[in-house]
This record gives sequence, C-alpha cells and structure tokens, in this order.
Amino acid sequence: MSKVSCSPGASNQKSSKESDEGKLKWWQLSIVGVGCTIGTGYFLGSGIGVGITGPSIVFSFLLAALGTYTVFNVLAKMTAEDPQEGSFCYYARKAYGKWAGFSCGWNYWCSNILIMGSQLTALSILSRFWFPNVPLWLFASMYALLAIIVVLTGTSGFDKIENLLAIIKFSAIIMFIILAIAALFGWIHSDKNPNGFPLKMNELFHDGFRGFWASLIYAYYAYGGIEVIGLMAMQLKDRSDAPKSGKIMLLGLTTVYVLSLGLAVSLVSIDLFHEKESPFVTALTNYNLPFFPHVFNGAIIIAGFSTMTASLYGVTNLLVTLSKDGDAPKVFAKKLKFKNLPLVSLGLATVGLLASIITALLLPGKIYEYITTAAGILILYNWFFIIISSLRILKSKGWSKVLSYIGIALIVAAITGTLLERAIRPGFFVSILFIGIIFLVCLKMRKYWNQEKSKQKTKLKYY
Repeated sequence: MSKVSCSPGASNQKSSKESDEGKLKWWQLSIVGVGCTIGTGYFLGSGIGVGITGPSIVFSFLLAALGTYTVFNVLAKMTAEDPQEGSFCYYARKAYGKWAGFSCGWNYWCSNILIMGSQLTALSILSRFWFPNVPLWLFASMYALLAIIVVLTGTSGFDKIENLLAIIKFSAIIMFIILAIAALFGWIHSDKNPNGFPLKMNELFHDGFRGFWASLIYAYYAYGGIEVIGLMAMQLKDRSDAPKSGKIMLLGLTTVYVLSLGLAVSLVSIDLFHEKESPFVTALTNYNLPFFPHVFNGAIIIAGFSTMTASLYGVTNLLVTLSKDGDAPKVFAKKLKFKNLPLVSLGLATVGLLASIITALLLPGKIYEYITTAAGILILYNWFFIIISSLRILKSKGWSKVLSYIGIALIVAAITGTLLERAIRPGFFVSILFIGIIFLVCLKMRKYWNQEKSKQKTKLKYY
C-alpha cells in the first residue's frame, strides 16, 4: 500500500504512453501484493470467522476469493486499457463524475484509517500473550509511535523495512503449514488425536447458514489489498502484465489461506478458537511445541505492524494527492525539506491512530471486531464502485457481465451478513457513519465543483 495515489484528474496525469517505464516485473508485483495483503485480518481476524461459522470458514474464503477475482478482473482490464496512477478513483470519476472520484478517494482514506486501528488493536491484544496485565492502550501507543518513526525514515527506509517484514510473515505461514501437516500425520505427538476435517453439516456449519453468511466479511477482509495491483500497475515494466500479476497473487493467497485454515480446523475442536488468539496458535496448543506460540505470535505482531505502517504511509501520501487535486485542503500538500515528508498529512493520520488508542482504552472488550468489521465494509464499498465503474467504462457483455453481477451479489452478501451477528453488527453502523460523513461533504463540495465547472466553461467560451 505504499505510494498510494488516487489522483483522478486527467489534466495533471500522464498516460501510459507519456510516463516513464516502470521497473517492476510481473512476479515482483505479485509478491508486493501478497506482502501488502497478509496481515492480522488473516492471522487474527480469521479466528472470529471460525468462531462464527466453524470449519465452513474454508468455504467462506473460497467464495471471497471468487468475489475478489471479479473485482480484480475488471480492475485489471481497465488498467490495461487506460493505465492511470489514480486507479479505481480515476475510473470512478471517469464513469460517474467528480463526486464518485472524491468519494472513492476519501472512502479509501477512511478504510485505511480503520485498518490501522484494527491492526493496532490486534497488536495490543497479541502482545498481552506475554504481558497479560498491561492495558491495551499502552501497547497501542507504543506501536503507533514506532509506525510514525518508520514513516519518518522516508521512502527508502520504509521500503527496506517493509520488505524485511514481508519475508518474516510469509515464512511464519509456511512454518505453520509444515508443522500442521506433521501433526495431522502423527509425526508430532499430542495427548489428543486430531479431529480431522468434519463432514457432517451440523459440524461443518457451526451456526448454520446464518453464521456462514456473517463470516463472509472476515474472509473478504483477509483479501483486502488486491487493489494494490491497480494502484502499482504504473510501476510495471510491461503494464499489460497487470492481469497476470493479480491472478498469481490471488491464486497464491487463496491456496495459503484455504490450506492453513483447513489444517487449523482439522487439528482441534472448534470450541477452542476465540478472537483473542490466532487460530493457528490455538490449533497447535496440544502439541509439544513450546517454542511455536512465542515464535508465531511474534510473527503475527510483525505482520500486523507491517500492514499498519503501510496503511499509515499510504494514507499520508494519498491525502497529499487529494489535496493537489482539490479534494482536500491545500495545506495537506505541503512537504518538509527533510525527507520530503508531508508533515500535515502525517499529522491527520496520527490523529486517526490517537483515536484508535483512546477507543481501545474505553472499549477494550469488543473493539477489534467492531473496527475490523467497519474497515472490511469500507473496503467492499470501494470494490463495489470498481465493478459498477467497469460496467459503464468497459461495456462488458456475456460472461464478463455475468461475472461482474456475481461479484456485486457476493459483496452485498458480505456487507449484509454483518447485520446477522450481534457481536459484529456495530461495525456495520460505524461504516455507515463514515459513508454518511463523506456524503454530506460531497453535498457541500457540489457547490464548489459547479463553480469550477462554470469558470472552465467561461474560459473556453472566451478562447
């Protein structure tokens, strides 16, 4: 999520033919996408999904993979046809006007602020594994400060740190898969035998169809990041490779997610999973691996910190772009001579982090579920706009159009599913609050946009 740009205006944009060639190869973009995507939504948030629906969480992730593919498919096609740094914000504006680009840009900013809050809360919960008596807000403050320091190192320092963290968190997943397979085949002994993957309907669907429906949002949340392919496609050597990069990225993510979760629910009883511990740590609790909970918990913290820092860096630079395009106050575009950092933009993102710390202090119980749910829904709002923008821009026909409508149906299902579970329902209303605020600002900005439009028409008439 680094170097995020949602610049929608054609006037200050360079087309693919005009801009310099990128440096990334298609497989490098796939790896970057995987690194940006895997975070506590997978490592910790999936545990909430398991608690809601049981072993059928595997099917939730498969359905979410299909829904994610429909979004990626149309985004890749629009990127290949008209590569723009603004990606989905630019396409929304092209399809529906300035209000759509403005809304997508600020919705993306808000979703990343909530992602930071979600990751921050998760890091604090996981750190209590070693220090159970330390309050959440204290850990949250520490991690927030560290993230700000990383961003202050500038682009080069940020990239080096993120690359290192990406290697560590992917290695942790591979380690779990190897150990889980060894446990399943009896190569690692335990007092209790593995349960195996349940095949009976009542065991497979822990809380019936209702629970399965409600779990979709957590599966989708784990895939949040596929839009990175569109945002970073401008950095490819050959931009026509964007579809290939996304397919490999999505295939890799789906394989890792489904395999690891399938192994986790096959090893222990569903009743043992809970939101305050990673399902992968829970799965190997009964095995004589005293090192694993500590090593894996540390790896999850690294993963969450990586995603949170990437989000902080992303929203900081995104706000600069919004400011330059007139979609945010001009003050946010100002940068320091030192490291060329947008200090005012970073300051506003820091306020978002501070709000998360305060919330963690006041509502330590269910705050992770609330924030994660709201962040997941806001991401899906953007994905919804990607699809409906493509229907107007690409003029899809036949199977492509059907696939787009399937994607819309799955997104709507994931969003509405949050209303079925009391524990995560408040997250839906938090997302509605953000959308409502953006809508009201849009109404306020409409007068300004109309004035700008009138000025442009006057100038054209004069010339």
